Amino acid sequence: MALDAHAFMTTMEKRIGFTAEDKTLLKENADWGKEIASEMADHFYGYLGRDPEMDAIMNAKEGRIHRLRETFIQWFYEMFTGIDDWGNAYADRRWRIGLVHVQIGIGPQHVVPAMATVVHAVSQRLKTDGKNEVLRDALSRICMIDLAFIEQAYVEVSSAAVLRETGWTEGLFKRLIATGAGSM
Repeated sequence: MALDAHAFMTTMEKRIGFTAEDKTLLKENADWGKEIASEMADHFYGYLGRDPEMDAIMNAKEGRIHRLRETFIQWFYEMFTGIDDWGNAYADRRWRIGLVHVQIGIGPQHVVPAMATVVHAVSQRLKTDGKNEVLRDALSRICMIDLAFIEQAYVEVSSAAVLRETGWTEGLFKRLIATGAGSM
C-alpha cells in the first residue's frame, strides 16, 4: 500500500481543481507569501500551543518548536513557488512532511483545525492587504492538497504497520475496514 507521491499529487490536483491559473497566481504573489509566512506560523503554532497534548509534542525535544516553525515558514512559501511547478519534488517534499507529522505524533485531529486557523488568518491578511479573493481560493486549494498528503501519511503508515504485523493481504485488510465501518 505504498503511496506514489507523484501520482497522488496529480490525482489531488484534478480532484481539488488546482489549475494552471492557480499556479500562476500563486507564483505572482510569492513575495507576499514569503512576507506573511512568519505571521502564519505564529497563528498555526499559537493555535497548537493552546492544546496541552500538542504543546508537549512540540516541546518534547530541545529546539523542536524552532525547527518546526522554520519548516512551516518554508512550507508556506513553497505553496506559492511550487518548488518545481508543483511537480515531483513538490510531491516528494509534501509526502516527507506528512511522514514527519506521523513520526512525531501530530495527528489530523490537530493539523486540520490548525490549518483552518491559517486559512482564516490568510483571508484576513488578504483583506488587509487588498488582495483578490481568487488568490485566497488558489491558496486554499493548495493547502487542501498539502493537508491531504498529511492525512494520507497516517493512512499509509497505519495500514503498512497492520499488514506487516498481521501478515494479512491488502484485500483482506480493506474488507475488514469496510465491514468494520459498516458496523459503526
